[in-house]
Amino acid sequence: MKLRYFSHSAFQITTKAGFKILIDPFLDGNPTSPVKSDEVTADYIIITHGHGDHLGDAFKIARRCNSTFISNDEIANYCISKGFKAHNMHIGGSFKFDFGKVKLTIAQHGSLTPDGHYGGQPAGILVFADDKCIYHTGDTGLFYDMKLIGELNKIDYLLLPIGDNYTMGIEDAVKAVEFVNPEVSIPMHYNTYPVIKADPFIFKEKVESLNKICKVLEYGEEITI
Repeated sequence: MKLRYFSHSAFQITTKAGFKILIDPFLDGNPTSPVKSDEVTADYIIITHGHGDHLGDAFKIARRCNSTFISNDEIANYCISKGFKAHNMHIGGSFKFDFGKVKLTIAQHGSLTPDGHYGGQPAGILVFADDKCIYHTGDTGLFYDMKLIGELNKIDYLLLPIGDNYTMGIEDAVKAVEFVNPEVSIPMHYNTYPVIKADPFIFKEKVESLNKICKVLEYGEEITI
């Protein structure tokens, strides 16, 4: 399985069977993304919450690729109202797809779409595929139930924000790593704009001081996991 980071909170998972899953594909309006929306494909698009820097270019991609959305009930219905396919879920629920299983967790944030549509409760995402578990926290502040999520699930890759202001900053993100106890931590949601400027290598140093593994991905970098 492969994991690619586009910057901000946008990732692509490619399974061994060739399924492509995009998460929060904010590309065209993203000053740090090395690719544009017409350069990626997706069988599924997972949306953590409705903000424009996460819903991003999902509609453009889904229209071209005939993708299926996976999100909470409100956002899924919003996508359906725009003529797209969607699988409705909610916090705490899981579902087995042809590529693997997805489960929604809580996230402490907001979820209003750019056009003012109520996006329901924001979510974190657990993706289980090819014997790996990826936990994309979405936009969130630190919360103690992250410890429970880590106890109930063996997290291989934890994708978490470090940019502060709208989400966790570095110190809180390090504590989240302690709570979740993943095999590998990958920082996201930083340096897109000046207000979320953060040094991912400071985060890496602090995580490694706990004898844990942290990998800082270059924008556009793809790794095999």
